[in-house]
Formats: sequence, structure tokens, C-alpha cells
Amino acid sequence: MMLARFPISPDQIDCVVARFYARIRQHPVLGPIFAAHVTDWPEHEAKIARFWRNAILMERSYDGNPMMKHMQAGNVRGPMFVDWLALFDEVLDAELPPETALAWSTLAHRIGRGLRMGVEDLRAMPEAPPTLR
Repeated sequence: MMLARFPISPDQIDCVVARFYARIRQHPVLGPIFAAHVTDWPEHEAKIARFWRNAILMERSYDGNPMMKHMQAGNVRGPMFVDWLALFDEVLDAELPPETALAWSTLAHRIGRGLRMGVEDLRAMPEAPPTLR
């Protein structure tokens, strides 16, 4: 059995996800982006909580392809990940002990870099080399 990446409870994950999306809905840039795609917030939050429990606690409860979802959305742009991650870090810092917040933030930033590269490469000129950051 695999161990968790860092100590955190499923309830803490659920709390962070709920607080984050409450803030997303109020965000002037990100709120409308999410509102264009999310029709059932409780369902979306439950799915994202499963994603994080899978990524952190190694549960196998998430079934999805975040890269494909972000690339197919059509209105997600690379620079939006800066705001997304900043807001996520604010919630992590407010809700978790410092070492847990840092560990989750590090993971979120790594995932965010990958998603951002996928979204940016999708919009790059077909003959241009991929953007590496």
C-alpha cells in the first residue's frame, strides 16, 4: 500500500476545495471562466476533492483527465494559472498548518505548470516549437 505524499486528512482536503471554490466564484477573472463550465458546484467540488485525494493520499477514487478538460475548455489561457495558484495558495495558508500548506502548494504548482504548458502549446502556432518553462 502506498503512503500519502504528506500528512493530511480527507476532511482537510474537502475543506480546502470548498473554500477555494467559494473564492473562485467571487473572483473577477476566474469566476466567469469556471461559471462557463461548471453547472453543478457540489458535483464539481466532489470530483476535484477526489482528484486531490488521489494525488495526495493515493486513493483511486478519481477518474478524469484534467489536461484534456483544460485544453478543451476553449476559454482557459496560460496566464490564468498564475491567479489560480495564487488564490489556491491563499486558501492553503489560511486552512492548513504551514508545512502541509507548503507541501500541497508545491504539488499544485507542479501540476499547474503542466496544465499551463498544455493550454499554451494548444494555442501555439502549429509550426512553432512547444513553450518550455
